[in-house]
Amino acid sequence: MKKSLGPRTIPFPAPVWVVGSYDAAGRPNMMTASWVGICCSRPPCIAVSLRQGRYSHANLVARGAFTVSVPSREHVKVVDYWGIVSGRDEDKLARSGLTTARSALVDAPYVAAFPAVMECRVLHTLELGSHTQFVGEILDVKVDEALLGSDGQPDFDRLALFVYADEYRAVGGIVAQAFSIGKEI
Repeated sequence: MKKSLGPRTIPFPAPVWVVGSYDAAGRPNMMTASWVGICCSRPPCIAVSLRQGRYSHANLVARGAFTVSVPSREHVKVVDYWGIVSGRDEDKLARSGLTTARSALVDAPYVAAFPAVMECRVLHTLELGSHTQFVGEILDVKVDEALLGSDGQPDFDRLALFVYADEYRAVGGIVAQAFSIGKEI
């Protein structure tokens, strides 16, 4: 039997992403976010939901662009720090010691040390209530070559991903082959 918990958000495991943008002065800013997800295949799009009070919110509105970096477990401390501190109050990049690279496609930075990044231009914004959802068209996905498998696709075990569920948890191991195991039914 299931117990009703009422209408609320519960952090079932969610990927941990880092949203990159430039502020009004052109300084790079990185924000840790879990309210991010793929939302369209054609064109390829990802949605990022931010509260209006967040420093990154104004950056996305002004620049019409953002990046979504995929951090690995080795950077969990930095990623957590970036979720705790606002770029409005502190230069998070300087404190963390990580550097950014400038996207050649959109007006946004990404974290050079992270294994993968999606470069996005804002296609739509939707006011949802406490959050604004920014739908970004993914113009390119860049992955460190050393983390690609023999098929040219990212090797998810070597990416060393982690998820958020009120704590950070490792991702790894294959459970079953998609679009295959269901054929057994």
